[in-house]
Amino acid sequence: MALKKINKLYYSIGEVSKITGLKQYVLRYWETEFTVLKPVKNTAGNRIYKDNDIKLIKYIQDLLYKKKYTIKGAKMHLTDQFSNSVNKSSDIQEIKQDLINIKKSLTDIVSLISKYKD
Repeated sequence: MALKKINKLYYSIGEVSKITGLKQYVLRYWETEFTVLKPVKNTAGNRIYKDNDIKLIKYIQDLLYKKKYTIKGAKMHLTDQFSNSVNKSSDIQEIKQDLINIKKSLTDIVSLISKYKD
């Protein structure tokens, strides 16, 4: 079941079902089990999937069907994987905030020096 390449921005649940070979009710069930899988809904309330959602579905499918993870094991695996990426992004946010603080301190120092210079 290779991922078929269709050049679209958004996919309906029916299209994702055909691409992945999974039933629509399985996709809806996985949304309740895997909190990282959150396709947005349009104004009519229909799910619209992006390429990243489909990649995640294929990854979950691989964990469950090929690697024989249980749902609980796949959840733990995904939680570990996503918490690591969240930690990395929070580290980046801390670094950005530190740089902002350093820049403000340097700006304050320059303004103090210019006051005494004049």
